[in-house]
Amino acid sequence: MRIGLVANPLAGIGGPVALKGSDGAETVALARALGGESRVAERVKVCLGNLKRETGSFEILTVAGEMGAAICEALDLECEVVAHPQGTTTTPEDTRRAVRALQQQGVDIILFAGGDGTARDVCEAVSPHQVVLGIPCGVKMHSGVFANSPTAAAKILGEMLAGNLVSVMRGEVRDIDEQAFREAVVRAKYFGEMWVPEELRYLQGVKSGGKEVEALALQEIAADVIEDMMPDVMYFIGSGSTTASINEALGIPGTLLGVDVVKDGKLVLTDARASQLAEFAGQNSCHIVVTPIGGQGHIFGRGNQQFTPEVIRAVGSKNITVISTKSKLEAMSARPLIVDTGDAALDEELAGMWRVVTGYEDAVLYRVVSN
Repeated sequence: MRIGLVANPLAGIGGPVALKGSDGAETVALARALGGESRVAERVKVCLGNLKRETGSFEILTVAGEMGAAICEALDLECEVVAHPQGTTTTPEDTRRAVRALQQQGVDIILFAGGDGTARDVCEAVSPHQVVLGIPCGVKMHSGVFANSPTAAAKILGEMLAGNLVSVMRGEVRDIDEQAFREAVVRAKYFGEMWVPEELRYLQGVKSGGKEVEALALQEIAADVIEDMMPDVMYFIGSGSTTASINEALGIPGTLLGVDVVKDGKLVLTDARASQLAEFAGQNSCHIVVTPIGGQGHIFGRGNQQFTPEVIRAVGSKNITVISTKSKLEAMSARPLIVDTGDAALDEELAGMWRVVTGYEDAVLYRVVSN
């Protein structure tokens, strides 16, 4: 099997520093100034490292430097370089040019690493019947062309390497207005479709949005969480409309799409960065409150990259509360919730049966998996 590899080394760099995206040179520069670091190479290594252990032979065709070749070299994987970035900082055009070059070489599948912006770039350059698969590395993850995690991407490719019949389906490419996103307005736009392997156990669904809010259920969930809040404990309230109901019930302002810090019913910090959360967790008793992303089921790893492995470990798994309406869980159609922190060992620790708060003194046990 001939795999074409394209990595966007700038994808996700704005997530841990609460920038809600990584598009544009100015955003990248600001992210770096705030201490943002790319984890793309690390996540691609997880995928290729797992794939390397699969039976079956494969070739990798890729792009020079950080866009692919350097990652392969670090894993001692042979690769053929078929494209080169045009400058020292990669651009969307470098991605599009790489996709065209890989297709000219007749690759069986294009494996790309990035977020929705990268998916858009691939979609613009890909031919109508080319099969692709995304390794999730971005901040905005609304498209249905990504595997659930780097490990899941390797499992999909492993099925293909093993010669098993793997169907393909059309996955939507969606992206949002990043500036509006920073103002707590989600405007997801359809940009096209690409063919992806139809392994639904490992493939991310399109993020659902625009559904009617179940006001009463949210009020009951918020009441349960607030009643259980302990004095002198800092609560890290994650992103989402479900968690936002807690701030609303407390009567404090907050960010719908970031992480807020609350202590003794008062707002300490809004839209916190990963470094700020780590500092709080190192000096205080802290608790994390998160909700699954509707339609996808991710608890960590989508839209809340401020919860880095370091922050989660410092807080402790016993100090994490998951909240959700029952309708959101029912929409999962018995699929498990997912953790994808980028730390495989931590993901395994977090996997298992979790208590999910679904109302006032009402909860369900729900399975959480690491891929």
